[in-house]
Amino acid sequence: MKLKLLSVFLFLSNLSLHAQEFKTPVDYLTFINNEQLQISKSTWKYTQAVAHSKSARRIDATRKQLIKSIEVSSKKIENLTNGYKGDVEYRDQTVHFFDIRKKSLNEEYEKLIDMQEVAEQSYDAMEAYLLTRDLVNKKLDAENENMEKAFNAFANKYNITVNNEESDLSKKMQLSNDVFDYHTVLYLIFFKVNFTDNNLSKAIEAKDLGKIQQNASSLLLFANEGLEKIKTIAPFQKDASLLNATKDALEYYKKEAEQFVPTVVSFFMFNDKFENAKNSLEGKSAKDRTKEEIDNYNTMVKQYNKEVDNFNKANNANFQEKNKNINTINSIGDNFISRHIPND
Repeated sequence: MKLKLLSVFLFLSNLSLHAQEFKTPVDYLTFINNEQLQISKSTWKYTQAVAHSKSARRIDATRKQLIKSIEVSSKKIENLTNGYKGDVEYRDQTVHFFDIRKKSLNEEYEKLIDMQEVAEQSYDAMEAYLLTRDLVNKKLDAENENMEKAFNAFANKYNITVNNEESDLSKKMQLSNDVFDYHTVLYLIFFKVNFTDNNLSKAIEAKDLGKIQQNASSLLLFANEGLEKIKTIAPFQKDASLLNATKDALEYYKKEAEQFVPTVVSFFMFNDKFENAKNSLEGKSAKDRTKEEIDNYNTMVKQYNKEVDNFNKANNANFQEKNKNINTINSIGDNFISRHIPND
């Protein structure tokens, strides 16, 4: 399951003329609103690239195009030196918002990319990344609300009637935000168990029984916690594909902790016992070896061969099931985002 980065700019309003004498302020407000509309369209292209493209180059190129659009529109509005008959408050508020938007796409975007690169290294790092990303988006949401208040304040000041009915583009942007939020909630549940499983795999590779049992215990705990959490999550617009894929993954990790890990521990313990018997026998000269020791060792060799065969079968089966679950949840996660975020 891959993570997706989204910053939302959402502000569209439709204007209607209340009286003939308000034509000039309406034209002024419409001019600024049209520039905001261009930014919204560019932002939507960026959102589409994030949702539908796997090319980091294309996504970054679209981000840079968005920044260029902001710079162009900001310059146009800055050039309204007199504002509306000397009233430059709304002009300045708009330019300020564009500056914040541009900063988010530059400095804060780079910070998030840096954090995303190390997020996979620990659960704490992933939580920190998601928290920072949410804070950036909340900051943009707050500024967007301020921009809307400024818009309405100017309209009220000059007796302009505003129709705040959502546009199709606004609805698409909000839907995109909802899709990414839903995806992130399930991703974090999955990441917690997947990261613990990676630590478990490292412990198995190192044949560290203590860490194997410790990580297996954590894996079982997190899998059960996750299964309880997803009971409270409803399908997204009747689409339960991502929810079910996450549940299946958690069920697999629970099964791994309860069934596969005991097999691993049992094999490693027997292997230690076998190696000790082998070293003890090989440490004696042929004349000092008793018949009982030799018979016992030969019996252990036969058992060892069986144990190795059983372990290899269990390990291969677990490996195949793990890959199937991970590939499935990654594929379904990508398809979920592509399916619910419009591509037009």
